[in-house]
Amino acid sequence: MSRQPYAPTPHSYVPNTTLSATINLDEEVKLAENRAERDLQDSLAEIFSIIVTLDELEKAFLKDAIPEADYAEICDRSLKQYKSILADETVSKAFVGLEEFKAKWDLEVPRATERIRVGLPATTVQTSSTTPAAPAPGAGGTNGVLIAEATQEFITFLDAVKLGLLSKDQLHPLLSDVIQSVNRVTDKDFENRGKIVQWLITLNQMKATDELSEEQARELELDIQQAYGGFKRILS
Repeated sequence: MSRQPYAPTPHSYVPNTTLSATINLDEEVKLAENRAERDLQDSLAEIFSIIVTLDELEKAFLKDAIPEADYAEICDRSLKQYKSILADETVSKAFVGLEEFKAKWDLEVPRATERIRVGLPATTVQTSSTTPAAPAPGAGGTNGVLIAEATQEFITFLDAVKLGLLSKDQLHPLLSDVIQSVNRVTDKDFENRGKIVQWLITLNQMKATDELSEEQARELELDIQQAYGGFKRILS
């Protein structure tokens, strides 16, 4: 019995020697046909890079492989770049959403996903129960200045809510200033501090032009007033 040749082809197949390649293998493949498409692809590539960087940054922070100050600076800058790129309507439409983007490019980035959802570095959100409280109001030096600045940030934010400034792009930066100024005074937890963080997350998940309802605005004002009271009590 004769041996069959390796990988035999059907007997009906007859090679067509007249066929030739229609693609020039030496020609550069263009990913975009025009400037607008190229800019869009560059923006999406930047978003991809930021997401991957954030995930690695979070891993490094959890392992104490990076100083807190460096982590906070890089994380804050990356989050701002992420939001800035997605502020472009064309990029936002192509991006669709974080979950859709991750699925399209097979990204497994749980830590970056959480950081983007929160919209703040972990050092801003977290507190330390071992950090002593700052000196009481009226104390001299830098601490007195920081306390005054934090107090002013609370008042500015509450005034904005009372004036009816209820969109995300109006409130989120002001509330970010509140939590950051508070953290410069003390990392110690205080009553209702968590409500500041929760509202930051809520605002961060809204679209830039979305506005809080009247009911949400009243709840927000009450929560931040209570957090302000808790902040003042911890300093007494």
